[in-house]
Amino acid sequence: MNRLARSIATLILAAATTAVLAVPGTSLAADAAAIERDSKAALAKLYETTPAAKTLGEKAKAILVFPSILKAGLIIGGQGGNGALLVDGKTVGYYNIAAASYGLQAGVQEFGYAMLLMTDSARAYLDKSEGWEVGVGPSIVVMDAGAGKSLTTTTGKDDVYAFIFSQKGLMAGIGIQGSKITKINP
Repeated sequence: MNRLARSIATLILAAATTAVLAVPGTSLAADAAAIERDSKAALAKLYETTPAAKTLGEKAKAILVFPSILKAGLIIGGQGGNGALLVDGKTVGYYNIAAASYGLQAGVQEFGYAMLLMTDSARAYLDKSEGWEVGVGPSIVVMDAGAGKSLTTTTGKDDVYAFIFSQKGLMAGIGIQGSKITKINP
C-alpha cells in the first residue's frame, strides 16, 4: 500500500507541475525589464559559444529568445518560460512558451531556447498568430553542433533556426509533446 500511495502522490505532483508550467503568464511571469535583461544576456552567451548562431543572427529579421525554460515530468510533464522578441537588438514584444507532454519520461531540466526568424513571412506569422504552435506554420530547423559547423548565411535558407543552449539537469525518456508560443504583457 505504501508503494501505491507514493506512486499516486508522485503522479499528482507531476500533474500539478504540468498545470503550473503549461499556463502562460502564471507564477513563471516576470517583469518586462527582467525578461529583456535575461534574454539579451542569454543571446550574448549563445553567440559566444555557437558561431553559427551569431552568423545567422546577423541576418535574422527577428530573434525570439527564451533565456530559461524549465522542463519537469514523471510520465506527465510540462515546460514553460518567458522570453523577448528582439529586432535589431531592441525588444519589441514578450512571449511565453508552454508545453505539456505524456510518455516515458522522468527528470527536471532547464535550458535556453532561441528562434532566429530569417524571413519576413516567419516574422509576420508570429505577429499575426494568436499563439504559435511549434510544428505548425513556418519551417523550423533545430540546430546541433554538427550542422552548425557547416552552416553559412548562403546555405541557411529556412524560415526559422532554433538553438537550444545552457542545458542543466537531466530529463530522460520519450514522449509526445507540443509547444505553444503566446504573446504576453508582463
